[in-house]
Amino acid sequence: MSKNHIFYTSLEWDRANGAGTTNYTSYSRNHIISSKGKKPILGSSDPVFRGDGTRYNPEELLVASLSSCHMLWYLHLCADAGVVVTAYTDSAKGTMTEDSTGNAKFTEVMLHPIVTVKDSSMEKKALELHHEANKKCFIANSCNFPVKHTPVIKIQQD
Repeated sequence: MSKNHIFYTSLEWDRANGAGTTNYTSYSRNHIISSKGKKPILGSSDPVFRGDGTRYNPEELLVASLSSCHMLWYLHLCADAGVVVTAYTDSAKGTMTEDSTGNAKFTEVMLHPIVTVKDSSMEKKALELHHEANKKCFIANSCNFPVKHTPVIKIQQD
């Protein structure tokens, strides 16, 4: 039996200059993303698309969602397997390819997690669990492009 999970967000366009969409260069790309009970996220388009570079753009948020989802699954799997993770960082990279008509799509996201585990006996399993986390990530399962990972496992130095 399938089970639905519903997620709600709100978006409001911040039309700061008030000119509206009189032409392509006239309107603000700034917007506010929110969800009940949470701090808002200031969004825009990437500066290459006339956006505000101090705000998150949809492409960054997609890459961050993939990185976050992978980490959360990975930590879950490690906890279940008795692998004690003491630190986790990731520097994710998303590649979006634009064709000659201006249409673009993501062609790949590469995760670069650096994981520290409590002792060397956990290193092999810690490395293996990244593959399983990649298969379980809800966001990666929803994408039509590959989400790859090149993990590094470190041993905690006491």
